[in-house]
Amino acid sequence: MYAHQHWSSKLVFILATVGFSVGLGNIWRFPYMAGENGGGAFVIIYLGCVVLISIPIVMAELAMGRRGGMTPAATFKKLAAAENASNYWWLAGALAVLTVFLIITYYCVIGGWTLHYAWLAFSGELAGIDSSSAQIVYDDLLANPLLMMFWQMMFIVLNIVIVARGLHGGIERAVKILMPVFFTLLLVLAGYALIRGDAARGLTFLFQPDFSRVSFQTGIDAMGQAFFSVGVGMAVMMTYGAYLSRDTRIPRTSAIIALADTAVALIAGIAIFPFVFAQGMEPGEGVGLVFVTLPVAFAAMGDGGGFVAIVFFSLLCVAALTTSIAVFEVLVSWGEEHGRPRSKTALTAGVVCWIVGLTTVFSFNEAANFRPLAMIPGYEDATMFNIVDKVTATIGLPLGGLLVAVFVGHALSRDHIAEELGLKPDSRTFRIWCFLIRWPIPLMIGTLIFLT
Repeated sequence: MYAHQHWSSKLVFILATVGFSVGLGNIWRFPYMAGENGGGAFVIIYLGCVVLISIPIVMAELAMGRRGGMTPAATFKKLAAAENASNYWWLAGALAVLTVFLIITYYCVIGGWTLHYAWLAFSGELAGIDSSSAQIVYDDLLANPLLMMFWQMMFIVLNIVIVARGLHGGIERAVKILMPVFFTLLLVLAGYALIRGDAARGLTFLFQPDFSRVSFQTGIDAMGQAFFSVGVGMAVMMTYGAYLSRDTRIPRTSAIIALADTAVALIAGIAIFPFVFAQGMEPGEGVGLVFVTLPVAFAAMGDGGGFVAIVFFSLLCVAALTTSIAVFEVLVSWGEEHGRPRSKTALTAGVVCWIVGLTTVFSFNEAANFRPLAMIPGYEDATMFNIVDKVTATIGLPLGGLLVAVFVGHALSRDHIAEELGLKPDSRTFRIWCFLIRWPIPLMIGTLIFLT
């Protein structure tokens, strides 16, 4: 039976898992959602969801991965057999891998956008840009399938080169370089924003509690953000857990991963909104905030704006890449586990990802008016990209997390899972974790699936 390699150190493992969790959504989605949903009030609710939902599921996935020592489907199958549970549990792992594959097909397209804008920033083409010109640049990118395909391919090539080199020579070496670069760029940008931007309004927008804007939907949004931001239900934590040494304490490591992800999201807000408010711009524009509003804000800063644009879009590239290499590792490790050479599996995964990702590319131009599921309520106006995005976000990921919680909470032996977590079965910490993973978490995830 194939045996996976192990992380060379706990620090590298944490860098890799934090790199996976920290993605494009941390840079713009979390700060925007916090500002629009009560600022500090949303942050408080979100932190509660991280502690009560994300951390327990990360613990469950890492424990499953280390105990199974294989890819998700094989791990579910192995652990189910050991507990005399249903043979069909392997389908839960297969669902997670399918979901993460669909996500990476469009994530690489958006990753290509970050490369394109980083190139524009380095070449000086964003210097002096105004709002109408910024919108034209963005619209021209989306309207040009060949340009999008090129940058999509470049982003995938980076992933292939890194993942093909293996755990130690590829992923570990990459995160040792990329994550320090990421944190340095983020802190530099945040510090510069506080000095040159409207720090008072930016910090107020992000952190001042406004409970009058908190509603039931705010709680659902916070729960969804906590669930998706950390990356549970995506098979990555389970895959990375298979490489985890026995001396790593999973509860502590899980908390570090989740809280580091949250810290990055908050610092990203500190780095973005002072610039936006300093130029009197609208902070709630989603993707447009990154690719349209911010280039204009940077250009309006004068000579320093070019530097800030280079730092920001380099930051986006790194965030996208550290997430995508983790997802590619899920796909490549499956092939390696089945006796296929890693380099060939990485290349095959990249080619298939590029081909399937063309559906996303064409959804913004040639097939923008194609509505394949118009007969289904809720999908009347959905393009091919919208369909994949919605199905994975509202069904695939939550269902994957739900199945992990049910499997660990009800199918696995309490003694076995306590041993894997390094906790005593009768300890208060373990009893609280067991209660959460067995009842409240499945109920909350089920509510999230039903309401979204």
